[in-house]
Amino acid sequence: MTGEHDIAVLMVTLDPVLDAETWVFVTLDDRERADGIAARMRFEEAEGTTLIVSEAVALAEGLDAVFPSRMITLNVHSALDAVGFLAPIANRLAAEGMGVNPVAGFFHDHLFIPAHRADDAMRTLLEMRDAARDGMSG
Repeated sequence: MTGEHDIAVLMVTLDPVLDAETWVFVTLDDRERADGIAARMRFEEAEGTTLIVSEAVALAEGLDAVFPSRMITLNVHSALDAVGFLAPIANRLAAEGMGVNPVAGFFHDHLFIPAHRADDAMRTLLEMRDAARDGMSG
């Protein structure tokens, strides 16, 4: 269960899935409070605990949230040490004027895209996958 390393295989089997939820990023310097908040992701930094939480949770908890985003899961099992998979994706999204915050899980990579650009990001990812497929068949 180490995941795929071959970038060509990863690109042709890319199956991006857009999550319906709107996610936001928050930071807390109170780790005990952070422990009590339902989060999609948690990361400890020297400055505090970064959480990715639903917009609804942030509002309910009274948290100062930034970067309203939608999560796109790249539904292909990429190896954690696969070299060069996210770079062309991030570069292409940047060329389309989109910032992206990638998060690697054990099985998949997840992209947090500005909420208002989610459909554009999905279109771009599908275009990239289709171009990779065309390149393999041509």
